Amino acid sequence: MKIKEYLLMLCTSILLNSLLPMSATAENFDLSINQEVEVAIQSYKAKGDSVFLWFPSESGLLDQEKKLARKLTKSNIETWQADMLGAYFLPALGSSVDSVNSADSAELIEQVRLKSKKAIILVGSGRGAAMAIKAARTWQLKYGQSAKLAGAILISPKLFVETPDPGKEGQLLSVVDKTNLPIVIIQPENSPWRWKMGTIIPALEKSGSHVYAWFLKNVRDRFYYRPDATIAEDLMSQRLSFFMQSSIKLLKSYKDVPRIIRGEKSTEVVNKEDGKKEKKLRIYTGNPNPQALNLDNLKGKKTNIKNLKGKVVLVNFWASWCPPCVHEMPSMQRLSELFTDKPFEILAVNMAEDKQVIEKFLQEKVKVDFPILLDKDGAALKSWKVFAFPTSYIIGKQGKIRLALFGSIDWMNADVIKKIEKLIIE
Repeated sequence: MKIKEYLLMLCTSILLNSLLPMSATAENFDLSINQEVEVAIQSYKAKGDSVFLWFPSESGLLDQEKKLARKLTKSNIETWQADMLGAYFLPALGSSVDSVNSADSAELIEQVRLKSKKAIILVGSGRGAAMAIKAARTWQLKYGQSAKLAGAILISPKLFVETPDPGKEGQLLSVVDKTNLPIVIIQPENSPWRWKMGTIIPALEKSGSHVYAWFLKNVRDRFYYRPDATIAEDLMSQRLSFFMQSSIKLLKSYKDVPRIIRGEKSTEVVNKEDGKKEKKLRIYTGNPNPQALNLDNLKGKKTNIKNLKGKVVLVNFWASWCPPCVHEMPSMQRLSELFTDKPFEILAVNMAEDKQVIEKFLQEKVKVDFPILLDKDGAALKSWKVFAFPTSYIIGKQGKIRLALFGSIDWMNADVIKKIEKLIIE
């Protein structure tokens, strides 16, 4: 999108907002969940018949979400934001979100139901999406099905136990395939999690959930509160309220569908902290036989990893919108130069971006001369079980995966160079 078009749309949005009535001021109060837990609530009242109950993510409750709540009041949508982390004096971390008691979260739903007397729609982003559906299931097990719990909106949901080691299958949270709700997923396309929807959505539907997914083009996870937001992400942030409003209509269309809630009255527990493993090149413990990799490079020529037997090969999955990927690429280039005369090759597999976008990125941002391969439909990403960007595999000269990691590193680190040299001289 051109800058002039962006400025025109942004100015139009600001003008329209200025013509609307003044935003509602939040009402702050505490809800007593039990004798020990007090949950701080920020309530943005509105006249509509629905209320968003917003759970915190691993980033906590954000100013951008409060701004969105005020904006939604103009469309007669009420929002209650619940500081479940503060209730337990927990920091904003993935492990903190996982440790919140589901019974308390379910009781929060009941308190909001009684006080608001409106249809409740749960909202959670990132790891907060898991908190929302765990709370919903625990509430249903205790109080039964009710149209008062109209469904959930999950933004960039993280519903796996943890980010697995490269090559390993991810384990979904046990609550996922026990969930029975109308659900709308708002998922950015510039995200490795977008490619996990083929696993997440069928699992949610297993117990009867009706799932609708919005896939947002040209934006990354956390697009509405990123400090490095792009023009496209700024514009999509302006449209998030539209997606939230439209989601209400989708969810309410299932209000008369009976829901059978199976299972014992117990809470779901997750103790692992997502994405906090040490970023280190490690010995690979999965299936050592690499998946097929036969992709076009930027010049339209096929590169087949089978033809590189006898070389040590670094296979790196990346995207231009991924800051850690961009950060590590200069050191990858220096690594390539260090081993110029050695049996060593780097294959950088790009995730489903347009060729023109990649070429512009390489011209303006990072200059590298190792092959860039085009995974146009994400098939390689899925077959190589990539859960996080960047993810890297190092193939030995015999064609077996020897080392791997997810996350970015300095490829010129002495320990990394030593490990690669050892493979080269084998």
